[in-house]
Amino acid sequence: MTLFLLLVIVAIVLGIIGAVAEGLLYLLIIGIVVFVGALVHLLLHWRRSGRRPVR
Repeated sequence: MTLFLLLVIVAIVLGIIGAVAEGLLYLLIIGIVVFVGALVHLLLHWRRSGRRPVR
């Protein structure tokens, strides 16, 4: 969960810098890619943790 939050914070910072600074649109795109990667990581983590054997 810590990795997910770190990736989301990095994505937000990159997105804000990319949107505000002129000529740094690529940072916005990188921020979006990092955010999507964080969501994929979270989904895989949830899916993996749901497969615990029932006792």
